[in-house]
Amino acid sequence: MSVTWSDEVQSVFAGDLVTASAYLTPAGGAVVVPVSPVGLVDRDAGSVAVTTSLAFPGKVKRLLQEPRVAMAYHTREHGFATSSRLVLAQGTAVVPAEPSPEQLALVTEQAGKFFGDMPTGRFWTWALREYVQYRLIIDIPLSRVVTWPALDASGAPEVSGAPQPEPPASQEPPAKGTGPRVDTKKFARQAQKLSHQVIAYRGGDGFPVIAPVRVTGHSERGLHLDAAPGLLPPGARRAGFAAHAFRPQAAGVSNRIGTGWLEVTDGAAVWAPHTAGGFSSPPSKTFHLLGNGLLSKYLIRKLRRAGTLDELDRLRAEAPA
Repeated sequence: MSVTWSDEVQSVFAGDLVTASAYLTPAGGAVVVPVSPVGLVDRDAGSVAVTTSLAFPGKVKRLLQEPRVAMAYHTREHGFATSSRLVLAQGTAVVPAEPSPEQLALVTEQAGKFFGDMPTGRFWTWALREYVQYRLIIDIPLSRVVTWPALDASGAPEVSGAPQPEPPASQEPPAKGTGPRVDTKKFARQAQKLSHQVIAYRGGDGFPVIAPVRVTGHSERGLHLDAAPGLLPPGARRAGFAAHAFRPQAAGVSNRIGTGWLEVTDGAAVWAPHTAGGFSSPPSKTFHLLGNGLLSKYLIRKLRRAGTLDELDRLRAEAPA
């Protein structure tokens, strides 16, 4: 079934500076992370796209094994979109062996639009070499686009493409238990400081679902979440969580990310964090770029020595076209 969308949704795809991207875990949960898709969308092909760094090979490996993904366009700050609508896009990621020259040229053009001009000169060519060159462009032909009138997912959703599936059944609890495994009070305090908060889980048809939430408090059970009525499915399941904030040109990024266990009973949602991570980058674009460049350089050299890049090349070459 072909997926089409309105001009308003197109403006969101083309204009949000930062979105949330989710992929599935082997255990049946989801990982959700903030990304900057730089407006990569092909309306005629019914697809969106996002770039990813080979410096973080775990995500690429997982997409080669399980390509179903979701993107939530849930922010409007510092971008070009002005719509009030929340947009959830679900599709199947295509990991290329190598990006085409045309794709790289488009990404460079779009990145300049969203992030401003990149610094130039011999030092910056060296500092950003791995950050720029070791990136893949992940195309996502879409199976479904769901939109809500408001960014908090309130109001009646509109669906294009595959019909919405039935809510997913509850999952079996993990062997190590469902309760928090990290400092819940600290996690909740950090998440509440960040303006955007989302949770992701495996939907009824296997695609990830990303939903906006708000952390309202915490207890020994985990983080207490508020969401639009009926948005989160009843029952219990593995789920990923991300809270994030950012400044113009995606500098000054802060995020708090984790995986854990979500329980929804009579509309009350509690998420118990099992893993936690995150970082904050300087508000200066110069220091932000320098940090990204040096980190990419270190990680790529480490992965090259370990043979991980050669393994990724082999896996990508063997992946179905």
